[in-house]
Amino acid sequence: MPGLFTGDGWHSGDLLTTALIMLVAVVLDGVLGEPPLRWHPLVAFGRLAARVEQAFHGRWGQGDRAQIIAGAIAWLLLLVPGIVLAWWLSGLPLLAELAAVLGLYWALGHRSLHDHAQPVFRALQQGEEATARDYAARIVSRDAATLDIEKSTIESILENGNDAVFGALFWFAVAGLPGVVLFRLANTLDASWGYRSPRYLYFGRASARIDDVLNWLPARLTALSYALLGQTRVALRCWRTQAAACDSPNGGPVMAAGAGALGVRLGGPARYRGQWLQKPWLGQGPEPVPEDIPRALRLVRHSVTLWLLVLIVAGLLI
Repeated sequence: MPGLFTGDGWHSGDLLTTALIMLVAVVLDGVLGEPPLRWHPLVAFGRLAARVEQAFHGRWGQGDRAQIIAGAIAWLLLLVPGIVLAWWLSGLPLLAELAAVLGLYWALGHRSLHDHAQPVFRALQQGEEATARDYAARIVSRDAATLDIEKSTIESILENGNDAVFGALFWFAVAGLPGVVLFRLANTLDASWGYRSPRYLYFGRASARIDDVLNWLPARLTALSYALLGQTRVALRCWRTQAAACDSPNGGPVMAAGAGALGVRLGGPARYRGQWLQKPWLGQGPEPVPEDIPRALRLVRHSVTLWLLVLIVAGLLI
């Protein structure tokens, strides 16, 4: 069953209904893009998370255990109300379908990938490297002066294909609106707290671990999708031999399979906040060129289409 929650109006256990709601949400995202920031639920959630962090960080002392507990409690206080609200909305006879479509639409960032990556490609085409570097620096955390523009942009596309697209689709298919709310809010907190910095090493540990768990299966389905739609044998081999070298248990499979599917080499040395880090090499082939940026976007787009077709066909047959 694709969903765990049912209501009088919308039965999320209906695979075809779930698939069609996903299709409508993807189309809305493609047509409208992200909502204006002042109306975006995640912006309001981010502000609330910042206040909760200020209230709980160091509340019971600076010890490792105290910080882990404080971070876990803060995580629960922020997520449980949203999940309960989503569960309640899923049971409303007249509003369930609308709430499901809007909730998934707000959680998706597929159009956003294109909106952020295409300007990099256009600037490179026009020979405006400084402009392209500025655009690329907006979507990655590396030092702008030394980043490899094509490589950094493609890595961001591939990784965010899972974080901003496929993870949300997966959890909606599994658990309906409560599932996608859980995933997106947990992912947002991980992006805010899931760092190995002195402030978040322990306070953000629960957030980081939960996000790893929620992303484990979606990341591998994303990697498999990339492999099936690209250079399949190369992608699967890169996934098998290279993914474990990455720090991220979920980013590794996605990036290795994606690089292999595109037939390019990603990874390598990168500078963050003035410090050079030796990241593993991923993929197989030449260094990426500007034309590989739209190829990466196309790989994500085709993977979304594949997921929707599989679910719709399964819904028609079951």
